[in-house]
Amino acid sequence: MKKLKIAQLVPFEETVPPTKYGGTELVAANLCDGLVGQGHDVTLYSVGGSRTKAKLVKIFPQSLRATTGTDLKARESLKFMGVGKVLAYILQNRFDVIHNHIGWRLLPFLEVLPAPVVTTLHGPLDIAYQQMVYGAYKRANFVSISNNQRKPLKLNYAATVYNGIQVEKFTYQEKKDDYLAFLGRMSPEKGPVQAIQVAKKTGRKLIMAAKVDAVDIKFFNTEVRPHIDGKQIVFLGEVDHAGKNKLLARASGLLALIQWEEPFGLFMAEANACGTPVIAMARGAAPEVIAHKKTGYLVHTIEEAVKMVGRLDKIKPKDCRQRAVARFSVAAMVGGYVRVYRKLIQNWRKRK
Repeated sequence: MKKLKIAQLVPFEETVPPTKYGGTELVAANLCDGLVGQGHDVTLYSVGGSRTKAKLVKIFPQSLRATTGTDLKARESLKFMGVGKVLAYILQNRFDVIHNHIGWRLLPFLEVLPAPVVTTLHGPLDIAYQQMVYGAYKRANFVSISNNQRKPLKLNYAATVYNGIQVEKFTYQEKKDDYLAFLGRMSPEKGPVQAIQVAKKTGRKLIMAAKVDAVDIKFFNTEVRPHIDGKQIVFLGEVDHAGKNKLLARASGLLALIQWEEPFGLFMAEANACGTPVIAMARGAAPEVIAHKKTGYLVHTIEEAVKMVGRLDKIKPKDCRQRAVARFSVAAMVGGYVRVYRKLIQNWRKRK
């Protein structure tokens, strides 16, 4: 089949892939490399320091996180400046399809873009201002990263495409150490406090690796830091891939006691890729990512989570790995997106 010329637009906060935390940027990195591996002509609009098999156009010399620090107003301003730069580049080139990962900021310009655009929704849709702006462009083409993500807002969904990870880069390990893991952002919705509660109720060691955003510093200092003793509750800070891989591969289980409607939960798929089961609150996309009693346990309360800690050894590591390969590999994600691209291109040509 005809190889496609594809523009990939990603957030400017982090490099692609991110050096440490950054789910959207990691997914975009895997997608770009996977598409290039299939022979497609891919241009990635990102920031300096990015590493990709695609053609890289540097919108900013560094990531916004590196240049703006905690100045969120400066970061927001630069985001719009970045969108302007991307538009100028795209209008000077010809693409078969434009893949938007930067959310609603591109949508006001759909009418001037010379190719079909698909927007992957990487965040939740239950926030009022996002419902307002996405609702204004509900006829645009969207991809959800889980079926649950769609519930708050009816849009023109082209497909659900699950995020893909490079499963081969995660160490599969059957023999586990006697500790629980927490991975992600140190924010209320990710459930770090609940993970600590489970660790203390079960007497198990908990090793936490997480990014602390500027907006979450107060929460971390008041709700989490007082419990970190370096013995039972250990905090590693923000880790790179090697640190994440080591943490997940050796853990007896990952605690994903989310307190929000998680749109996907890349960290759960990553744990399963290591053969590590996940105890997750049955919210958001968790029931789509975790197979109850096969790759982990879906729970509704802290008390249920405590009980499931004692049953982690009932989960077979090979089942976790096999499901990660089948459902959340880069190949599965790339295949899903290529089908979306071809459908949108065909519809675009019919309209013209």
